[in-house]
Amino acid sequence: MINAQQSGRQADLIPVGDEPIQPTGIIVCITGGAAVKQTPLFDLHLRLGAKMTEFAGYRMPLHYPAGIIREHLHCRSRAGLFDISHMGQCRIVGARAAQALETLTPGGLAGLPPGRQKYTVLLNLQGGVIDDIIVTRVATGLAVVVNAGCKDKDYAYLRQALPEDCEFSEQNDLALLALQGPEATSILGTLAPEVAQLPFMHGCQAQIAGIPCRISRSGYTGEDGFEISLAAGDAQGLATLLLQQDGVAPIGLGARDTLRLEAGLCLYGHELGETVSPVEAGLSWLFPAGRADFPGSEIILAHLRRGPPRRRVGLSIEGKLPVREGAPLFNGETQIGAVSSGGYSPSLARPIAMALVETEFAAPGTRLTAQVRDQCVAVSVCKLPFVPHRYRR
Repeated sequence: MINAQQSGRQADLIPVGDEPIQPTGIIVCITGGAAVKQTPLFDLHLRLGAKMTEFAGYRMPLHYPAGIIREHLHCRSRAGLFDISHMGQCRIVGARAAQALETLTPGGLAGLPPGRQKYTVLLNLQGGVIDDIIVTRVATGLAVVVNAGCKDKDYAYLRQALPEDCEFSEQNDLALLALQGPEATSILGTLAPEVAQLPFMHGCQAQIAGIPCRISRSGYTGEDGFEISLAAGDAQGLATLLLQQDGVAPIGLGARDTLRLEAGLCLYGHELGETVSPVEAGLSWLFPAGRADFPGSEIILAHLRRGPPRRRVGLSIEGKLPVREGAPLFNGETQIGAVSSGGYSPSLARPIAMALVETEFAAPGTRLTAQVRDQCVAVSVCKLPFVPHRYRR
């Protein structure tokens, strides 16, 4: 879950200063007159030679010296460590926390057992998406992870929308790491044996080298793997320990985006947004049968019954020219959609893309034309994902 309006393509920032930064929480620096936040792993990224960029208000690693393609392929073949501490972590505490949050989403939260996670969306009254989030049932209520670029609006919305008997709190003293790839389980299992048997979208409390962590089997790459929430002050120590394990390499935002694109996963601001319904985005499975009392229900239920006016699809690109976000798609002379995400696939060694197109043109095999600057590129609709998921079901 990366906020696409902060897509990592902003102008890179030059690291400032050589003084080590103490990982005691989110750190703020001033660059060009604007406050830019740093995660607790900022100093580690510089020592690892990361190329830093401003992303969703944070200085984050775009890639390390190996480069995006090698980082991507390493994650697909071994294990990659990601700093995702820019994501927002918050808690909703109270006996009715799950029921209260459920009223703002498609549903399925009230019956969530302890330790279970659910991917869902916050809905607006127009049938669009405020944000896509991960919700975990914990002893006191719910732990929620939101997109970095949506934190402020999400937190304000939740404070306003939740009832008084639910206590909402930001958890700015936490960091978040992701260990992803086919070797992630064997590596993390040597340090915390209890995680090896976790099913996908389940979590537990564990200690790694004496560091208390909340670990879930989840991620944003299509690979098996884990996300680790822990105190900000422990983040550099744990990240250093994980990077010392055979098979683990640091991975930046560039490869995180190419990995999720290959996996056909939605990116907020691209495939999801305030004017895109979850049904258009291919998330109809979020809605339990028979429920009709969620925000934007009139529009969304119509999409579920009769089909949406447009759909998210994969695109197979003919030739080597990448077709990127915003490229218009045509059937003959008529524009019928636009690319929502696109780029080079390191795993497939060719360009790929996702798009929102009019439903009439969403069937696999449909041939279309993309306009890339002054060139017309032949594309065809294909099924998602481009690379099969390898979650542990």
